[in-house]
Amino acid sequence: MGTWGAGNFDSDTAADRLGDLVSRLVAGVTEAMNGDPVELEPDEYGGVGVPCDLELLLLLHRQGWAGVTLPPPALIRSWQKTFLDVWERTIDDLDPDPAYKEERRAVLTETFERLAEASEGS
Repeated sequence: MGTWGAGNFDSDTAADRLGDLVSRLVAGVTEAMNGDPVELEPDEYGGVGVPCDLELLLLLHRQGWAGVTLPPPALIRSWQKTFLDVWERTIDDLDPDPAYKEERRAVLTETFERLAEASEGS
């Protein structure tokens, strides 16, 4: 197809570049989910980075650009279970304010749910 418009993402090359970026984000999340659960704790790099990567995937998907393919909903939901199990098991060790804990849990749950729903609609 080549180029289909004047936009920055209106070409096969741009779609390939986006596909590579999405693949790196998905690989990073997959690695975190399959790695040491300690790395997913709320105050660790993966515990902060995974939700950021999920949000970036959703933002890219919502643009409707070619080259952005989300992981299957079942995989996203398995990530959600793994991540939230670690979060629930370890968040109290950080002595969070109860209101923050409740709000953060809701944000994390919503992040996974929005991505899974977007993947179902793809």
